[in-house]
Amino acid sequence: MISPLAYIHPEAKIGENVEIGPFVFIDKNVVIGDNNTIMPNANILYGSRIGNNNRIFPGAVIGAIPQDLKFRGEETTAEIGDNNTIRENVTINRGTAAKGKTIVGNNNLLMEGVHVAHDTIVGSGCIIGNSTKMAGEVIIDDNAIVSANVLMHQFCRVGGYVMIQGGCRFSKDIPPYIIAGREPIAYSGINIVGLRRRGFSNELIENIHNTYRIIYNSGKNVSDALQQVREEVPMTPEIEYIVSFIENSGRGIIR
Repeated sequence: MISPLAYIHPEAKIGENVEIGPFVFIDKNVVIGDNNTIMPNANILYGSRIGNNNRIFPGAVIGAIPQDLKFRGEETTAEIGDNNTIRENVTINRGTAAKGKTIVGNNNLLMEGVHVAHDTIVGSGCIIGNSTKMAGEVIIDDNAIVSANVLMHQFCRVGGYVMIQGGCRFSKDIPPYIIAGREPIAYSGINIVGLRRRGFSNELIENIHNTYRIIYNSGKNVSDALQQVREEVPMTPEIEYIVSFIENSGRGIIR
């Protein structure tokens, strides 16, 4: 199942039942698990770690050195989990000394032309649309949906279960469970459809809605609004996640 036209460095470690198409390049210091499909012209470069049951489409480049002038050739990795679909021309750079690794979790769909920069962490169950670009050290929590042509500033964090409108750009954090869109990007309500599809109860959705009503519409500053949330909204794990996310936001949240 390995094309004779592929190049595989003799030090690369390849698991069982791996299909490797013609003109694939696999560098040294690469570990690839079982049951992966690597299609023609994909490049798996130094420091790549790939789990099981992934599909990597033509032209994808995993493990290229960071596009960061501070990079000095340090030993770092680009780590891909299991059951991911990585479409054409996706680029996933390896880490720098800052964190040492770039991580893509499990069960993600990265559509054509997505760029995952150095030290970025993409959770699990995410869908990232065509040509979306993540700068360095971005964090995307689980089950986020990011539409096409979205531009993310370095160090931003995207909360879980969000929906981000196509064509947006942002330099602040996007808290969980919401829809973000417009220009400039702004809170546009909670992701009701997505939450229902994920099995959130009507009561929990209402509590999430009330939390954001207080945060965005009470006229209070963030600290006072979060204190009101603690006093008025039942503190389930989901509400605690929202509060913790905002309290620990390094860049502040979108308006």
